Amino acid sequence: MDFTLSPDILQMRETVQTFIREQVEPHATEIEEQDEVPFAILEKSRQLGLFGLSIPEQYGGLGLSMVDKCAVFEELGKTINGYTTIIGAHNGIGSVGLVEFGTPEQKLRYLPKMAAGEWMGAFALTEPEAGSNAAAMTTRAVRHGSRYILDGQKIYITNAPYAHVFTVMAVTDPSRGPKGITSFIVERDFPGLRVGRIEKKMGLHGSHTAPIYFEAMEVPANNVLGQEGQGYVNALKILANGRAGLAARSLGSSQYLLDKSLEYSLQRQQFGRPIFEQQILQHYLADMATDIETLRWMTYRVAWMADQGMPVIKEAAMLKLYGSEVYNRVADKAVQIHGGMGYIADYPIERFYRDARITRIYEGTSEIQKNIIAAQIKKDFLKSR
Repeated sequence: MDFTLSPDILQMRETVQTFIREQVEPHATEIEEQDEVPFAILEKSRQLGLFGLSIPEQYGGLGLSMVDKCAVFEELGKTINGYTTIIGAHNGIGSVGLVEFGTPEQKLRYLPKMAAGEWMGAFALTEPEAGSNAAAMTTRAVRHGSRYILDGQKIYITNAPYAHVFTVMAVTDPSRGPKGITSFIVERDFPGLRVGRIEKKMGLHGSHTAPIYFEAMEVPANNVLGQEGQGYVNALKILANGRAGLAARSLGSSQYLLDKSLEYSLQRQQFGRPIFEQQILQHYLADMATDIETLRWMTYRVAWMADQGMPVIKEAAMLKLYGSEVYNRVADKAVQIHGGMGYIADYPIERFYRDARITRIYEGTSEIQKNIIAAQIKKDFLKSR
């Protein structure tokens, strides 16, 4: 395994670092309080190519490998997570399905505009009664000649208020269970699509989440993504593909918190000496550093495996589980190290602490990851007998 980054990616990572330091971080408090990312930041992100990380060069994107994308996502994780989520969801579950399963015609229609950031992507799977049990979805798609009619609703859809392209899962054959689910490419201006109220969230301020409703919405049959009945399998592959990127963002956030905690512990004086000299704080920092280094190796190993075309269902689930748990542990220790300052909204530690919590829920809860891991190790065991 070789995780060496090319000079171009090292340069891009440095460019992203500068962009975050000079143009994103100065607006962090504003984004947090107003729950809105300034247009200028999104426009600069487009100019830097951050909306085209996953999209092949022939369609105007950067066509980065998974290892290279993780290097960029790690840097993005070091700033306000709401902004990072907009970029991450678009490049991950919002566009990967089109890249992996789209026809040449579909790719030509959607990917250039998505790469340029003109059209943002979103992924619509979760429903009121179908969260972790995605196969229980009730959104229906009934074919009528050259079109499908969709009825139903999705909830907690990241980027929904401003997305133009949705990858939507709907039931086309209720008698077949998960094998009766199909993926569709849905455009925002299709008659019958309605975006609901923006949810108020504990964290990820600046990233907007909302339900979407389908009321006799017509979708051209040409907008089926992949094969009819393959939607559930597609969804699992899309989610697995995105987990390395999500872990890389958790890695970046965790590293940021460790750096801030180390800096604070060396400056903060108690009992006539820096609090770093207290052994318990050294142990906290050592635990944080060890968790982060382990997560770093796991992240880039899974990314490398994905780049080699190797199956990563089990490994991606392990990574999603471990990455979210590490981020939450590190955030908790960072608050403890900072004491009262870590609990005050004027400082970023409190924000990262709130932002960390969702990572154990979205794109597959920690409990579901354990189910996936258990099923895969059982399968591997029986195969080896």
